[in-house]
Amino acid sequence: MKSLFIFCLFFMMEISFAQSNLEKQLNYANELFDSTDYFDAITEYKRLIYFDVNKEYYWEANYKIGLSYKSGGFYDNAIQFLKISEMNANTSDGILESKLQIVRCNILRRTTPSALQILDELEIEYPTEEYQAEISYWRGWAFMLNDEWENAAVEFGKLDAGHELQTLCTTVEESKFSAIFAKVISYLLPGSGYFYSGEYLPGILSLSWNILGGYFTVNAITENRIFDAFVIGELGWLRFYRGSIEGAEKSVAKKNLEIANSAYRFLQNKYEGTQP
Repeated sequence: MKSLFIFCLFFMMEISFAQSNLEKQLNYANELFDSTDYFDAITEYKRLIYFDVNKEYYWEANYKIGLSYKSGGFYDNAIQFLKISEMNANTSDGILESKLQIVRCNILRRTTPSALQILDELEIEYPTEEYQAEISYWRGWAFMLNDEWENAAVEFGKLDAGHELQTLCTTVEESKFSAIFAKVISYLLPGSGYFYSGEYLPGILSLSWNILGGYFTVNAITENRIFDAFVIGELGWLRFYRGSIEGAEKSVAKKNLEIANSAYRFLQNKYEGTQP
């Protein structure tokens, strides 16, 4: 009986010692994580996982590994460990945190359909107003970084009328040029698409070349030089005409990219809210 008591005592001490070591390992890994030493933090969290046979710290360790990879820009690796953390979460909030971080990784790596799919699932799983607001917030970010500013404005508008990001998205959408409109007016008047996008010099040149091309083509026809008219029209005038249309589209795309990039710079440097 005495030997059994001693055995049980040693067994309990061993369990307590192992538990204490796991907590120390977790604290050490957390210190590295908090000091942004992510590479070493990943190593220590993985060591913790190896010795944690009861999986007591599996959620936190895998979650922090995912965040460490995310901070380093390794989004595929981050998602891999965040999915493991999701499967080992003991609470619904833990599952939500893991899934939202996966969404944020998908936003950053521009796999928007995956991010939106997860958010749609979360919208059903977490119907309360508090969770719905966070889901709308990240859906807005997904649309915004996918250059869908109008959809983003709608999502941010669900949070608060006049929300800072809703105002930003609305401003960007209203500032952007229409590629279709530029193309149509360029069909009607070559060079006008450039004028529409504020590119006046290319617009003047495009209009001038088309006028010259048209003049020489018509002049050749009136002088009954059909072959010359065909050559000038096909190799000269029509080339400038098509170039005017294509150039206007490219000009609008360039201007829209500048507008979007200006908004992204604001988000990166001046926006104080939570970012992906």
